[in-house]
Amino acid sequence: MELSAAISSFLTHVRVEKGLSPNTVMAYRQDLAKFALFAQKRKLALAAVSKDDLVDFLAALYRQKLESKSVARNLVTLRNFFRFAQMNELIAEDPSINLESPKIRRSLPGYLRLEEVDKLLQQPDAKTALGLRDRAMLEVLYSTGLRVSELVSLRVNDLDTKVGCVRCIGKGDKERLVPVGKKALAMVDKYLVEARAELLAKAPVVPTLFLNRRGRGLSRVGVWKILSGYGRRAGLRMALTPHMLRHSFATHLLERGADLRSVQLMLGHADISTTQIYTHVVEERLKQIYKAHHPRA
Repeated sequence: MELSAAISSFLTHVRVEKGLSPNTVMAYRQDLAKFALFAQKRKLALAAVSKDDLVDFLAALYRQKLESKSVARNLVTLRNFFRFAQMNELIAEDPSINLESPKIRRSLPGYLRLEEVDKLLQQPDAKTALGLRDRAMLEVLYSTGLRVSELVSLRVNDLDTKVGCVRCIGKGDKERLVPVGKKALAMVDKYLVEARAELLAKAPVVPTLFLNRRGRGLSRVGVWKILSGYGRRAGLRMALTPHMLRHSFATHLLERGADLRSVQLMLGHADISTTQIYTHVVEERLKQIYKAHHPRA
């Protein structure tokens, strides 16, 4: 079987038989497209790919200035693909076996200061339907620490204003309840009463909470663009992303004494080691405060 046909068969397998999310399948598709181009330049057939070829491919990714985390993800994709190819007798041996993963340097996540959050939240024009939607969206992101994929999947009835929590479906289709602050709830109520019906009038009724100007559910890219624009308007010191509000949520909770386990549950991290990186943020912040204010620092 040709490499392109094997890749197509693998993507169908992970989408239909394994039921992986569209985002994961898209990531696999992008990674394998890069490898297919690499193999094409070398005129490599599927059965001819060796461990050395894979090492050269990963090295080429490093030369393209990809971070070690991205290179590691490409390796995971290749391992899954070649394991599939071997199990389906498309190749005799798996060339990815015993291939070492790149060491990932865990960088500290970027986050906003409190005054930057306040400035950001003032940017949307709450007198317009879209501005009111954006203000509610920003409040929810900062109040809950949701991933952008979780935010765009929210339905109107996922938010319980009486209890003060939101129900979301995270990675691995795991459901969790996250507390929502009073200010965020009040802004969502205002959006539902004053703005959502106006946006919905342009399309059939949909259950999605946050809608675009055509009355459809917002996409991840759409949210990214909206936040990026408000970040520039607020004059933030770094480019704003949805994940940065998630980082800010976790950091500010820990700075005010929240325990790591509670933050882990709210963020939906399967392993507490993922959450522990935020403790480093707090430690760095304390060092900065000490140096700035202690008379003998």
